[in-house]
Amino acid sequence: MKHTALLLLDCQPAVLAALPDPAPLLARLERAAADVRAGGGTVAHVRTAFTESDWAAVPATNQVFAAVARHRVLHHDDPDAAFHPQLPQLDDDLAVRKTRLSALSGTGLDQRLRARAVDTLILAGLSTGGAVLATALDAADHDYRLRVLSDGVADPDPHLHELLLEKVLPARAELLNCSSLKAG
Repeated sequence: MKHTALLLLDCQPAVLAALPDPAPLLARLERAAADVRAGGGTVAHVRTAFTESDWAAVPATNQVFAAVARHRVLHHDDPDAAFHPQLPQLDDDLAVRKTRLSALSGTGLDQRLRARAVDTLILAGLSTGGAVLATALDAADHDYRLRVLSDGVADPDPHLHELLLEKVLPARAELLNCSSLKAG
């Protein structure tokens, strides 16, 4: 676990609000983070949040974030864009603010992970069809060993979620469940 990082993707109140009941997911992620820390791994909290200049820089052609910029949502100071309080950032954790889908795109996270000799990423959070998929593809191109917590990711679209877990992500990552992270 020493060379492993758990990436908690977009576990923010504003994003979690798209799920009917995020409580079970949050409970599993809270335990997963504790297990990774107990095993000597790194926990990285990654959130999508924008400054005024970030919104201004989003081109109209960006189908994912153009509406976010137009409606001025996910402001970096908004409590709904903060990390969920059930998943607190501890002293040794990393924290990253992103303005793209992938946690590795323009954030400096790759360099910070490499400085800690991390070669394995475990992806968790939201959404399976957004940040999880984009980070998985990006991480594969960065040559990380990749794992996805099948019960630690979610998407507002259950059909897309299942398709990605059954057909797309297994070709790029090992699928695990949260309970498999217990230190021991």
